[in-house]
This record gives sequence, C-alpha cells and structure tokens, in this order.
Amino acid sequence: MAVPRPSWSRSVTETVRGSHQYTVKGFSLAKGIGPGRHLSSDTFAVGGYDWAVYLYPDGKNHEDNASYVSVFVALASEGTDVRALFELTLLDQSGRARHKVHSHFDRSMQAGPYTLKYRGSMWGYKRFYRRTQLEASDFLKDDCLVMNCTVGVVKNRLETPKNIQINVPPSDIGRCFKELFELHIGCDITFEVGDEKVQAHKWILAARSPVFKAQFFGPIGKPDMDRVVVEDVEPIVFKAMVNFIYSDELPSIHEVAGSFSMWTSTVVTQHLLAAADRYGLDRLRILCEAKLCDELTSETVATTLALAEQHHCAQLKSACLKFTAVRQNLGAVMETEGFNYLEETCPSLLSDLLATVAVVDDDPSSVNRKRGVCINEDVNPVESVEASDRRTRRRV
Repeated sequence: MAVPRPSWSRSVTETVRGSHQYTVKGFSLAKGIGPGRHLSSDTFAVGGYDWAVYLYPDGKNHEDNASYVSVFVALASEGTDVRALFELTLLDQSGRARHKVHSHFDRSMQAGPYTLKYRGSMWGYKRFYRRTQLEASDFLKDDCLVMNCTVGVVKNRLETPKNIQINVPPSDIGRCFKELFELHIGCDITFEVGDEKVQAHKWILAARSPVFKAQFFGPIGKPDMDRVVVEDVEPIVFKAMVNFIYSDELPSIHEVAGSFSMWTSTVVTQHLLAAADRYGLDRLRILCEAKLCDELTSETVATTLALAEQHHCAQLKSACLKFTAVRQNLGAVMETEGFNYLEETCPSLLSDLLATVAVVDDDPSSVNRKRGVCINEDVNPVESVEASDRRTRRRV
C-alpha cells in the first residue's frame, strides 16, 4: 500500500516594490496656488495598482498659513484596503548625499503597513518641510526639487506542493550529432588516415577543437579545403577522437575497432590521449587519464608512468609511482619490457620511484594498495610496450 505524501502549505507575505522619481522645476512659480491645491506626478504602477506623488507648495491645511510644504503618495487606481509601505526621499543636490528620508522600510512598525481604503486615499506629511528652510537648503537648486518615492505593496500568496510534474528527457544532442557522423549526412571534409578515410563536418570539428578551428577558419586557415592527410595518428585512434567530438563520450574499443581487434583498451587510450592533446580536446584528455588510472596493472604502469612524465601529468604520475612503489607490485613491474623502456627514455623517474618507495616504507598506509583511482591531468602517450620476452633484472 502506497504511503500518502505529507500534506503542507505555506502562507507568504511580502512586498512588491517599485520607485518613481518626481522632479518639480520652477518651484518658486508654484508658490501661491493656495493651501490644499497640489502638483501631481505622473502615475506609476506598483503591485497591480497605480500611484502618484502630490506636492502641496502652500501646504495641505489652511491653518498652517502656507508655512509648510506638504507631500503625499496617493492611490490613483481602484482598490480597497490596499496595504503598503512608503518611502519619500528629498534629494540633497549639493552632492553630499544628505537626503531627507521618511521611510517605513527597514524599521519595526507596531501598527503594521498603512492601509489605503479606496482610490484617492493618501499617505504622507502635512508638514513635510518648513518652506522658508526648504528655500534656503541644498534640496532646492536652480529652483528645482527632486524626490524619490518608493511604494511597497503588501501581497499574500499561498504555497502548496506541486502535484503535477513534467519529466524533461536528458539531452540527446550528442546522439543527434553522432548520427550525422555515422550516416555521413552533409559531410564537407574527408580525412585520409593511413589506408582509411574519415568523413566529418568542419563546423562541428571547429566548434570543439581549437586546432581544427584554426586549420579551417583561422587567419591562415583554408575554409574551402575538402581533404586532409593525417599523419602520426592511427586510424582507430583518429576515428575514436572524431567519435568523441560528435558525442562528447569516450567510445568503447569495440565501437571503433570491432570485436576482433588486436588493440587493447589501454593502448588505444594512450594513443587517444596523445591525439586529444594534439588537437586541444581537454575533456577527452582528462577522460583518457581517468581510464588509464582505472586500468593500471603491473604490465601497463611503466609505460603509463613514462607517458605522465613526458606530458607533465602530475597526478597521473603520482598514481603510477604509488602503484609501483608497493612492494607487492614493484618486483613484477621491474620484470616488464615497459620498465626497460622507462629506464631508457626517462631515467630521472627512477629517482622519483626510489623516493616514493622510501615514503611507502616509512608509512605503508600512505598508498592505496588497490589498483589506483586518480584525479587526472593532461596526458600524451609514448609508444605502448606489450609484455613479451621479459628480461630478468636484479632487484635494487
């Protein structure tokens, strides 16, 4: 029996804010229009209602004898019991930012927001500023006043669980592009790699690889070329790289080489990493590093270590050194042809290996004794060496 989902709801009260700047030019000419008569700003909309700023140059009340300037914010559209917060700011025009601010915001109000009962209801100050003081202040410049009015209309909404959910399928852009590649739809470039030909789309290659972008569309590129001869890359590796460019996924060896290929996964990955580095495919390079780390064995670690050293892959190198330094692995590694290749091509690595062995001897727990998983950086493969005709070595 299905367990019913918990029931809940939440009432949220918040303000919808909006501001309006109102400028009164020729203030001295507005004096004398009489108490109770006002100048009005244009209406502005906040929270579904229209509002306006009213300025009374001679004050709103007759009893003040035009001694004060009055300022109010009025509800200018139909509404009943509209609750709102207000802020009136008379701007200091001297540049010292000593503005005169009357605000409901950011302060506690015992009575809550102000309620405007109907259209024409107002909030403001009958004695906003004594007129003689205003005329002598920095608020009045070139017979001009500038005011900012902010209104925050109080709104209430009810939040409830969303019982209807639309499932969005995952992106299939990689599958769609890969289909273009596999079916040779609209291809405009052919690569001759060894005895094989690979057809592709220049704009897709250029979007993914800075090398292809420069080759086809750079300052000295040739956008009209339709044939490129590729050297120093095996056909299986080039096809795997182009496959990644279209799908953004690391292809399996069976996908690019077939079921009866003599290529091993590690060898393909090493060469593929070299191609990724050559064509500026950083994500492919990192995917290859991760796969090489997962596939470390006594047979492959020496060539992978030489690979990491050759291309300055610090984390891959560290993983290989730690794997080799474990005493259960060291002897087997030294018996491989890969280790012989390592001695001949990267002799400096032997010092690094001895240093790592010393660390392991001092603190065996510092090395993961299982087949390593590492965080990888850029790698480019040296020629992989299969284990055959092993040489006997003396142990150091």
